[in-house]
Order: sequence, then structure tokens, then C-alpha cells
Amino acid sequence: MPGWVWAIIAVAIVVIGLIALLTAWRRQRTSKLQGRFGPEYDRTVERHGSRRDAERDLQERAERRQELELRPLSPAARERYSTQWNAAQQRFVDDPAGAIAEADRLVAGVMQERGYPVGDDFERRAADLSVDHPHLVENYRGASRITQISRERDASTEEQRQAMVHFRGLFDELLTEGAVGQGNGAATAGHGEGAVEQGYAPARQPTADAAPREGG
Repeated sequence: MPGWVWAIIAVAIVVIGLIALLTAWRRQRTSKLQGRFGPEYDRTVERHGSRRDAERDLQERAERRQELELRPLSPAARERYSTQWNAAQQRFVDDPAGAIAEADRLVAGVMQERGYPVGDDFERRAADLSVDHPHLVENYRGASRITQISRERDASTEEQRQAMVHFRGLFDELLTEGAVGQGNGAATAGHGEGAVEQGYAPARQPTADAAPREGG
């Protein structure tokens, strides 16, 4: 067999090997991103309409997160925020729109004190949160939308109650995450209700008594 034939065969083998390695790497990256971002992975693919663009977006989020120097809150700060949350929750009965606006502000305040960049770009803020809290970030988006609706027109009491619960789930995790003697808040993250951490007694969740349904 002529030497040039062997050369073509060798090149073909190398190309096939490279394609196989590239395919394996892409599958590994996809699996890693799906495991890290959970439901946020599917949401991002749907939003971009392209798996490749979505994975590029998620990878950029992860890299940006690595540059952040996040820190746990001090015990005094956790106590301060917990007290402020209790006040916002009690306010819900008479002023649900004001209560969820305050809850939104408290979440942003905790984020900023923890070291997250907090600006006017809400989607950027949500994207940063999605790296560590992928199971709660969509609830956070929903709660923020309801808060905006409440500013522009009346949202239903049930919508506002749900927003309060969603804000609370993320608030609890941000408040206790990384604190000495605390868990990482991931145990109940998939339920979107936040975690009751050992050593931290969170404020009472909004209930039917605290947040009456419409018509009630």
C-alpha cells in the first residue's frame, strides 16, 4: 500500500479520535452544568433557544461567581436582618404590597452584605444567585415580578403571599449560608421554602392567619 494511503488513514484516525474526545468533553460539560444548575439549566436553554449558547451563559456565570469573595454574615447582622424580616412579615396583614417590597429590599441587602454585586440589573443579580441557589432563583424571579405588579396595580393577596414565601426561602439561605455552626441551606432548597437551620430560629412563615386569601 502506498505511503500516502497510510498517511491518509493516520490522519483520519487522529481526526476521529479528536472528534470522539470533543464529543466526550461536551457531554461531560453538559452533565456538569446540569448537575450544578438543575432546573436553571433547562430554563436557560429554553431562553436562549440553543444548548451551546445556554451552556456558554452558564459557564460565564460560574466563572464570574469564582471571582466573587462571598462571606457569611456576622451573628449581629443575622440578628438584625431577622428582626427586620419579622417586622416586614407582621406588616403583611395590613400592607401586603409594602411587606413584599420590604422583603425584596431585605434580600438585596443581605446579598450586598454577603458580597454579591447588587445593581439595577435584576437579571444579572438573579444570574449570580443561580450558581449557588439554582433551585430558588426562579422563585426569586417570580416574587420580584409580583412585587413589580404590586407597584403598578393590585396583585391578589394570594400572589403577594406566595411572593413573601418565595422571598423567605432565599432570604433564609442567604442569611445562614456559611455561618459557623450552620448548614449550607441546600437540604430543602428544592422545595423553595428555605431551610430551618440549626441554631437559627427564623420568623414565622406567612400563614392563612398572617396573610388572608382574597375574599377572606
